[in-house]
Amino acid sequence: MSEPREAHLPEEAAGQRLDAALAQLFPEYSRSQLTQWLKEGALRVDGASPRPRTPVRGGERVELIAPDAPVLAAQPEAIALDVLYEDAAVLVINKPAGLVAHPAAGHRDGTLVNALLHHAPELAQLPRAGVVHRLDKDTTGLMVVARTPEAQTALVRQLQARSVHREYRALVQGRVISGATIEEPIGRHPVDRKRQAVTGGGKPAVTHYRVAERFPAHTLLNVRLETGRTHQIRVHMAHIRHPIVGDLTYGGRPRPVKGMGEAAKATVAAFKRQALHAARLEFEHPTSGEPCAFEAPLPEDFEGLLAALRADARETGDA
Repeated sequence: MSEPREAHLPEEAAGQRLDAALAQLFPEYSRSQLTQWLKEGALRVDGASPRPRTPVRGGERVELIAPDAPVLAAQPEAIALDVLYEDAAVLVINKPAGLVAHPAAGHRDGTLVNALLHHAPELAQLPRAGVVHRLDKDTTGLMVVARTPEAQTALVRQLQARSVHREYRALVQGRVISGATIEEPIGRHPVDRKRQAVTGGGKPAVTHYRVAERFPAHTLLNVRLETGRTHQIRVHMAHIRHPIVGDLTYGGRPRPVKGMGEAAKATVAAFKRQALHAARLEFEHPTSGEPCAFEAPLPEDFEGLLAALRADARETGDA
């Protein structure tokens, strides 16, 4: 256990919900974490454990005995990381295809978390080793990782407030006429629990997309996430019948394209992952408050796929 901390709720907090006032008093912790400690008795207000929604009077004495963060069971592994930026508060990495974010059934090692623990051993003291948002195993591109509890809480709050800007490149099947916004709720698939789906009982999900480049039977899109649901871009693109190239989970096998040259057909068929790349990431630095912006170029296999489609479009006169 950490040393007990005592503080008083400010008088100007009068009338606020207790959980909101506590989040302002202890900004290094998330509101959900503080609420959990209230329920467990690790956080007491005037010697009691009131409900999170209890109105604050102002001036109450608060005592916090925060349990030590659990040490991750994952082991450090010398896995190469493409680190684009790092300081005492954050790491920004360019994740390759094939790298799972967290250890789980079937992926106990060889994950991003294992690599992070080798690169920065102190991350073992943070939930999820500081990872605040995920990319699917075969999605490439930018991720930000927190290095301190304060940074992790600040970044999670930015994600919840939808102030983190995330832009992706996605190659989809079919010719998309124009950009648009998809606003459809996403939740667990009613039959296949390993998949997500657009469903009335799901959580709100908003995806903005615009056309970057068109090919005879494919379209390269710039996609911006407003929310961050599991598999959101993949599910939304499949929902509008423009699944991402290579996404067998949501798009099925590639559609045969009449008139496409054999070289382009072979390149598309050989692309064995979803053609999705997190290309740009913007957030507010959790310590300095300064705006941060990062970009990651498309990986070689994605660039090769686009090159084959461009060459085919020139040869067929549809460039």
